[in-house]
Amino acid sequence: MKEIITQLNPAFDHRNRLGIMSILAVNDWVEYNTLKELLALTDGNLASHLKALESAEYIVVRKQFVGRKPQTTYAVTDSGKTAFKAHLDALETLLKMGRDDD
Repeated sequence: MKEIITQLNPAFDHRNRLGIMSILAVNDWVEYNTLKELLALTDGNLASHLKALESAEYIVVRKQFVGRKPQTTYAVTDSGKTAFKAHLDALETLLKMGRDDD
């Protein structure tokens, strides 16, 4: 079991980061405000979690103007997809172990 625990990625330990990655994993690009609404987070809270994922190079940010309004969107990187899949696989293994014990 210890081996499986070490496969969990600490970058995804927080439920908000797990939520961000889950949304980005199934979408090409997602707007900041969409993430904020879907996860019911404050600007500061969302920004801090996005910054952590961006620092780990698991997500990328794109800033552009649409008309005259700024738009910030996010996407998961290839390394982010790989790391997130490995994290989910480890979680799934833990869940299966828990079910097998019943």
